[in-house]
Amino acid sequence: MTQIQWIETLGYIASICIAISITMNSLIKLRIINLIGAFLLGTYGILINSLPVTLLNYFIVLTNIYFIYKVYKKRIDK
Repeated sequence: MTQIQWIETLGYIASICIAISITMNSLIKLRIINLIGAFLLGTYGILINSLPVTLLNYFIVLTNIYFIYKVYKKRIDK
């Protein structure tokens, strides 16, 4: 597999993760799978030298981490 094919494959895998995440019934599952997809897509953005793709997806990663943390903190505090 050439480097370009590998990078494109990473982009497809990331997109599939994000697409799967929006089908989840559980908000936690949605956020975790979306976090993985956004991280992979952010990495893809780095590899293709696309700052908008990278920044947006790493922002989504941080947002998902924040909301996952809030949910688990709320469960622990109960």
